[in-house]
Amino acid sequence: MRILLMISIIACSLASFGQTVSDTVYKPVAYPKGYESKLDVVYTTVNGWEGKLDYYINPNSKQPTPLVINIHGGGWNHGVKEGQGGFSSFFKAGFAVANIEYRLTPRAKAPAAIEDTRCALIYLISHAKELNIDPNKIVVMGGSAGGHLALMAGLLENNHLFDTNCLGVEKIKVAAIINKYGINDVWDWAYGPNITSKSATNWLGSKAKDEVFIKSVSPINYITKNSPPIFIVHGNADPTVSYQQSVVLHKKLMDLGVKTEFITVEGGLHGKFEKSKNDEINLAIMKFIAEVF
Repeated sequence: MRILLMISIIACSLASFGQTVSDTVYKPVAYPKGYESKLDVVYTTVNGWEGKLDYYINPNSKQPTPLVINIHGGGWNHGVKEGQGGFSSFFKAGFAVANIEYRLTPRAKAPAAIEDTRCALIYLISHAKELNIDPNKIVVMGGSAGGHLALMAGLLENNHLFDTNCLGVEKIKVAAIINKYGINDVWDWAYGPNITSKSATNWLGSKAKDEVFIKSVSPINYITKNSPPIFIVHGNADPTVSYQQSVVLHKKLMDLGVKTEFITVEGGLHGKFEKSKNDEINLAIMKFIAEVF
């Protein structure tokens, strides 16, 4: 009985910090011969918190390599970078990969996650030469809340609104954004007519009714005709993030003439797609990126 009680206490403690037991179970990323990995590289420090990333690079490539920056999801309140994998398509195409973490809601409210994502992007751009990566071929990718952060990182470009912790880099321009069932309108996810979530209001904290602030952390408001190409995938039966979020995003991109592709997964839930569909999506992503490059 005592053992069961201890297990329960541990599980509750982890959950209270936005991390479940399953978040800590993962397989190390498998990378090709010739690549090197470096884990837990500190890209920023904020009030004693260290923002870390893992990168997998080919330092001996004769040419600087393209880079994909991956951002985990979890409603801004849970998830770990170690829970991410499946980068084989990128490795086969010669990409370097950076897998990042950011401050979660229990530690810091909005816009902390955006600030950290931008810091990671700026860190990688400023260290491009030593990492042998091509700063003109950076792709930002994420799912769910990670999709939101990928969109914010790329769409902000040289708008330094959330770069207070990481000033010093100009000419920020990502080559493409891969948005998997991400949130692009935070107000809609908090209060909209379709699917809403307490994750949004929890993340917003004291700004939960501040429409001006919420607009500032919503990617849909940063799209212009000069925005980077955006690939979108979303299941039309998603119970967590409304499919309409991606429909509206895609329409705005089309109206402004921004290169985009939108894959609808019929009957698809929140990222829980069949293997054959995931394989199809991965091929489409690589084709999209090849066209951009």
